[in-house]
Amino acid sequence: MTAISVRDLNVWFGSGAARSDAVLDVSFDVAEGEIFGLVGESGSGKSTILRAISGLVPTWSGTMTVAGETLGKRRSQSFYSKVQMVFQDPYASLHPRHTVDRLLSETMRLHGIRDVDDRIVQLLGDVGLGAGFRFRYPHQLSGGQRQRVAIARALASNPAILLLDEPTSALDVSVQAEILNLLSDLQRAHRLTYIMVSHDLGVVGHLCSRIAVMKDGRIVEVLGVSEMRQLQAQDPYTRKLLASSVHSIR
Repeated sequence: MTAISVRDLNVWFGSGAARSDAVLDVSFDVAEGEIFGLVGESGSGKSTILRAISGLVPTWSGTMTVAGETLGKRRSQSFYSKVQMVFQDPYASLHPRHTVDRLLSETMRLHGIRDVDDRIVQLLGDVGLGAGFRFRYPHQLSGGQRQRVAIARALASNPAILLLDEPTSALDVSVQAEILNLLSDLQRAHRLTYIMVSHDLGVVGHLCSRIAVMKDGRIVEVLGVSEMRQLQAQDPYTRKLLASSVHSIR
């Protein structure tokens, strides 16, 4: 079954002479339970695709079908129950004056979830944080702990799909591996579908089964992760990108 289908997606900012095209004629499918990567240099359009899917960018054309719902300019409440996003900076994405308990409980109440207390304890356990973290504020947490809270918040509505926008790039290298392993464990445990954006081929190679390589707003090639590791790319840009990261992907 297909969890995400994107066809002829164009995304732009501004209008007239000031218009800037960020994504151009992008098409791809993601199967249920798959971890699909979008990679490329800064400005290639990969994060913009996630923002278009999640409804954060209103200026787009094309067709997007996600979790059985064909998307329009506005997202339904049921969409946000099924699809959640984890952002790059875990500190900026958490309200600094809200405790972990409030961050999680408000999300669950928004989605009509009952048994909030039990669910908070379960979520903190799922992401490797104990109940002792429940009433802490973001400034009392390390970067890795904050990202674990952000992941717990994304899981609060029991989604089927997570959109991961550079979820480890703001973290130390040692912590990156912990978060990647956590995401892998959660994906298997909950049969989640991921789209993961990264500029780091080593990161997507650790987690993804397929990757789409982006350049100047377009997908230039889609590779299986085994092809990526064996440097079996057809497009010249992809070959150059793989060659520059050969030590991190093998």
